[in-house]
Amino acid sequence: MLPAEIGCGKRYHAPREAQAALRDRHASFAGAGPGELAPRRPPRLATVAAVTIIKINAITVPADAGDELGRRFAARAGAVDQQDGFEGFELLRPTDDRRTWLVVTRWRDEAAFDAWVASPAFGHGHQGPRAAAPDSGAEPPAGGEDPAPPKPLAMTSELWSYETAHHAPPR
Repeated sequence: MLPAEIGCGKRYHAPREAQAALRDRHASFAGAGPGELAPRRPPRLATVAAVTIIKINAITVPADAGDELGRRFAARAGAVDQQDGFEGFELLRPTDDRRTWLVVTRWRDEAAFDAWVASPAFGHGHQGPRAAAPDSGAEPPAGGEDPAPPKPLAMTSELWSYETAHHAPPR
């Protein structure tokens, strides 16, 4: 009987030889030799020290408007690159029958994103071209008509907010 079964309150410990055998068996599975400790493997996912804010604008467009959405983003490529706190941009095109494109931006923090949304650059990029104001002194385009801004393509748009919790380091 083991001491715990008798009720004496002592903890049972395997004999040292049994402990060594178990340690060696575990080490052999991990590639270590007898008497050696198993090497520690680094974790696959690493906790991120600096928090990056990720904003995803999910834009659903009509079936025939996806290419035009891509052209409009390409025409403004680099427009946000110099914004303080901006870390990256991706436009994700669906590869299946979905009609929702994802605009993924990464920001240093929420304040940097908010500053961009409040900036004239954001307003300019999200309103399309505007005709010159009547008192601006600018000449209207040839033909005397102000060009109409392009129609919005989105049927729906939804902003998602995330922060990086873990990431896998590149191999």
